[in-house]
Amino acid sequence: MANTPLICPSILAADFAKLGQEVAAIEAAGADWVHVDVMDGHFVPNITIGPDVVKALRPHTTLPFDVHLMVAPVDPWLEAYRAAGADILTVHPESGPHLHRTLGRIRQLGARAGVVLNPGTPLTVLEEVIDLVDLVLLMSVNPGFGGQSFIDSALTKIERTRALLDAAGSTAHLQVDGGVTALNAGACVAAGADALVAGTAVFKGGPDAYAANIAALKGARA
Repeated sequence: MANTPLICPSILAADFAKLGQEVAAIEAAGADWVHVDVMDGHFVPNITIGPDVVKALRPHTTLPFDVHLMVAPVDPWLEAYRAAGADILTVHPESGPHLHRTLGRIRQLGARAGVVLNPGTPLTVLEEVIDLVDLVLLMSVNPGFGGQSFIDSALTKIERTRALLDAAGSTAHLQVDGGVTALNAGACVAAGADALVAGTAVFKGGPDAYAANIAALKGARA
């Protein structure tokens, strides 16, 4: 593995009774971004975190908030999550009728804009908006729940996405989310990912284990 990836712990796996402490703990343990999974019970079959929670967490860390919006329609929520403290807003092409407009609006709000591709979403969608994208998030599970197993075919899609970004001269980060562990993190990075979302793999064992868990992900080899 040539490069050390950004580690973006998903607080979906954190202790929700202590979220402020959990966010501070992962920063101290060496995390790079805080990944916030927002689910609406409509676009995906789960309900998680609203903008008021993001706002409440913002004082507890200096790390960027990487907010993954699994909501539909997504456009009405962009301003609220940006105002709450989101630094990166990632959206699904399926969550609104005008992806180009949505990405442009995110940038107008002063946030970095990301596109999320589900396992069944084709890369051709990315080709049409690549100039507006600061982050590509590839789902290696179908979104909606934490703790799912990594879909092995995602590795090929990571390679294809990396080739597309490189051919376009894009500097966008390539992030992978879903079932990422120290056992497959190296393969993800070898395929072209430079940012890894991990929930259970970071938060297992409690705060005393977070630094070792994050170090294991950063140092994993294919």
